[in-house]
Amino acid sequence: MGYIPNDAQWFIAQLVEEFQVEGCKRNAVHINCVLIEAHRPGEAYQKAMKLGRQANSEYFNPKGKKVVHRFLGLRDLDVIYFPIEHGCEIMFEERLGVGRTALSKLVRKKIDLEVFRPIPLRRPKGRPDYSSKEIMDIVGRRSNKRKRAEPGAARNSRRAGRS
Repeated sequence: MGYIPNDAQWFIAQLVEEFQVEGCKRNAVHINCVLIEAHRPGEAYQKAMKLGRQANSEYFNPKGKKVVHRFLGLRDLDVIYFPIEHGCEIMFEERLGVGRTALSKLVRKKIDLEVFRPIPLRRPKGRPDYSSKEIMDIVGRRSNKRKRAEPGAARNSRRAGRS
């Protein structure tokens, strides 16, 4: 077992979850990094496993296909050594003997970072649609309300009606 500080308060867990869509040959697997508040490794493990099991569910996607969401287990669980604040290190990955070509592939340009990628590029073709119909319906209703509430929306719609 690694070193665990006496004042440990936070752990980081990697939860492995699988999505299987009815009629799709391919599954989708997420490795979710989540914070776990605990003071001991055993407590952190129990809380992480409970959190993961809560993800187990079945629902329908917008096309009416059944989606099975299963928690498979933990990939990793580690203590966070520093207080949670801006710039604190919460996790690291070590690689040894990395050559120049491989090093250059580790660093991405800003435009290639996930947060800056357009949504269509985040959702490649052939990807199973494991979105929840219920949630997508809520998002659609909220989006429509927001559009109607935007300043100038009524004026623009009246103008559009004049020909």
